[in-house]
Amino acid sequence: MNNDKTNPDIFGNAMKAYFMNGNEEEIIVHSPDFDDDVIPVPYLFRKYKEMPPLEKKAMDGCYGKVLDVGCGAGSHSLYLQEKRKLEVTAIDTSAGAIEICSLRGIKDARKIAFEDLSGEKYDTVLLLMNGTGIVGRLNRLDDFFRRLKDLLLPKGQVLIDSSDLSYLFDPDEDGGIWVDAANGYYGELQYKLSYGNESSETFEWLYLDFNSLYLAASKNNFNCELVKEGEHYDYLAKLTLIP
Repeated sequence: MNNDKTNPDIFGNAMKAYFMNGNEEEIIVHSPDFDDDVIPVPYLFRKYKEMPPLEKKAMDGCYGKVLDVGCGAGSHSLYLQEKRKLEVTAIDTSAGAIEICSLRGIKDARKIAFEDLSGEKYDTVLLLMNGTGIVGRLNRLDDFFRRLKDLLLPKGQVLIDSSDLSYLFDPDEDGGIWVDAANGYYGELQYKLSYGNESSETFEWLYLDFNSLYLAASKNNFNCELVKEGEHYDYLAKLTLIP
């Protein structure tokens, strides 16, 4: 974990420029493995009706006291607080994001990293927009599950989404997927962000196929349920502690 994308605060600066001045300049995503991509900043402010089906399913499945990890502009937290009337704690490492969350009316928005939060427990831990990304690398999954155990109430749940990137690789002659194991797990990627004249440091980001999540969950005494599959090799999963 500890994927610091806030030096400089690309997301925060972009969200503040949009929220306060209507500036819709896009965030550019750079990766050595793919062509540059963009994140439209208005999308970070979407309402429930604009969310994809996986996110709507997650919103509908939240209960109790909720921790929204990597809350961004707070769209999920705001819906859960205002429409579902749930108690929500929204956390992000971006100072700008937390400022925007507070301005939008989120009651409990904190600038803190997921791994640094302690002393509190939740009924629902929410990790969306490729929630496995913050893990960074496959060999950090055990640490990730230990943090979840510290944060969950006994009957709590984790709602997390990700994507299986194996579709990006060419099938072999037998119809299977060919992946070069020497280069590590295919979902371990590196990114940089840029916005205006600023660029972030390189950070690691993990896309995790469901079977790997299931195996890691079982190893760490969690149940893992496939809640919904999306149209683009993405999925929503629910993790619960095995009694």
